[in-house]
Amino acid sequence: MTAPTPHPSAPSSAPLGAGDLAAEITAQLSTRLHTVRLHGFHRPAPAAPTLVAVAHGSRDPRALPTVRALLDRVRALRPGLPVRLGHLELNRPLLADTLAELSGRAVLVPLLFGRGHHVTHDLPAALAAAPHLTGRIAEPLGPHPLLAEALHGRLLEAGAPAGPGCTAVVLAAAGSRAARSAQDTERTAALLSARLGGLPVVPAYASAATPTVPDAVRELTARGHERIAVAGCFTAPGRFATQCAQAAPGAAAAPLGDHPALARLVLHRYDQALLTRTGSGPESTRAATVAV
Repeated sequence: MTAPTPHPSAPSSAPLGAGDLAAEITAQLSTRLHTVRLHGFHRPAPAAPTLVAVAHGSRDPRALPTVRALLDRVRALRPGLPVRLGHLELNRPLLADTLAELSGRAVLVPLLFGRGHHVTHDLPAALAAAPHLTGRIAEPLGPHPLLAEALHGRLLEAGAPAGPGCTAVVLAAAGSRAARSAQDTERTAALLSARLGGLPVVPAYASAATPTVPDAVRELTARGHERIAVAGCFTAPGRFATQCAQAAPGAAAAPLGDHPALARLVLHRYDQALLTRTGSGPESTRAATVAV
C-alpha cells in the first residue's frame, strides 16, 4: 500500500534553522500585535514605535545608498512600519536631527555588531537628549545566527568557501576598546565557523583591538592554511571595510548591505526591544527571552 501523496499546500515538515525560526517568530509576533480583541471587538493597536536605524556614517559615497537599500528591504518586510535613519557622524541625517523630528515612541536599532562605546554610551546619550520621546535601544546586530547567515551569503558570493575554496576565514570588525565588543565578535566568529562546518574563523580588527587582519592572516598561514578568505562585519562600504578587504590574501566578502538575513535581523532586534521591561540605557539593551 503506497503512502498518500501530500497535498501541495501542506506545510513542510523539515526542521527550521535558527535564522528561519527567528524570522517566523518575528512575523507571528508582528501579526498578533497588529490588533487586540477587547469585549468581542477588534480595536486597532497603538501606533507602532518608529524604528530608527542608527548607522555609523562614512565619507565613502557608496555608504549612504547601501544603508538606504537595507532599510528599503526592512520596509518591504514590514509594510506600514515607520522606519527612519540616523547617523552617528559623517553623514546626514544625523541621529540627533532624526530624533528631533519624531514624536511618541521610538526604538533605536544600531547597525553595529557589538557592545562598543557607540551602543553603550552614545545611543543612551542621544535618547537622553530627546526627552520628548519614549525610547528604547535594541541590541547590536551581533552576535546572532541571522548575522552568520548574512556573512556566509556574502562569502559565497565572493567565491568562498565553495569546492576547493578557502580553508580558513578571517572575520574582520571595526574594533573597540570595550571587552564586551570583542566577546561579541568572537561569538559571531564561532557562529560563522559552525555554519561553515567547523572551518576555522579567526576574529580580527581594523582599529582599537588586536589582532589586525594582516596579523590574523599570518597566524593562519603559520598554521598551514594557504587559502584564506576575509568576511567583514560591516554594514556598508567605508574606510575600515576597504582596509580589511585589501588585506585579504584571497577572496574578500562585500559588506553585508541589504542582505535579506540582515534585514530580518534588524526587525528581530526591533521586536526584541519592544519586549524589554524597561526603557533605554546602557544595561537595558538586554531583551526579554525569545526563542530563536
